[in-house]
Amino acid sequence: MPASILIVEDEPAIAELVSLHCRHAGYTVKVAHAVLDARDIVDETLPDLVVLDWMLPDKSGIDFARELRRDERTRDLPILMLTARAAEDDKVRGLEVGADDYVTKPFSPKELVARIKALLRRAAPDVSEEPLEVAGLRLEPASHRVTGNGTELKVGPTEFRLLRFFMARPERVMTRQALLDGVWGDHVFIEERTVDVHVRRLRLALEPSGHDALVETVRGGGYRLRKQPLR
Repeated sequence: MPASILIVEDEPAIAELVSLHCRHAGYTVKVAHAVLDARDIVDETLPDLVVLDWMLPDKSGIDFARELRRDERTRDLPILMLTARAAEDDKVRGLEVGADDYVTKPFSPKELVARIKALLRRAAPDVSEEPLEVAGLRLEPASHRVTGNGTELKVGPTEFRLLRFFMARPERVMTRQALLDGVWGDHVFIEERTVDVHVRRLRLALEPSGHDALVETVRGGGYRLRKQPLR
């Protein structure tokens, strides 16, 4: 699933330029021209990254960034400030309120996309298109292929997303709710036992190469993908 980018920019030409280059890079894009519209989008579906202008018609981007950082749901949401305010004090202020990167106008679209990619890699490795590999198990996002020790494995679409989420976070215990939020989306209402069904399906898909043993049930915690199976 491609990363989703929310562009909050009131100048239509700049919003279209950024949107065009983000789409060419393979991202899904939503555009808001004011903070109120951006708030509605974030409340509906959490994006993977926000490109945020400083000067907006209803509220400053700085104030919106501050709001996002105060909200537990959006506290870790990557924010890239894109603004004409190029003074050093402005950059410091933008970064201090919670922006992860700061790009001034005029800007290079290629550099902007490169910075977006870098932020996404740091924030959520599972939205990168780079292959993931753990203990001989390899997942290739671009071609949607999974192989175990060189043998191609048949993994369904939901199980693919689940495995990608696990492989980006090896050895981390993930609760069922965290898996629901990360794989299905934080505004999709599905029972937690649905996770158990898809974990069973994932294990079955990994059985031919023996990698099903990597997916561990953690009693009282959830699930974990081990870097090495238990001996």
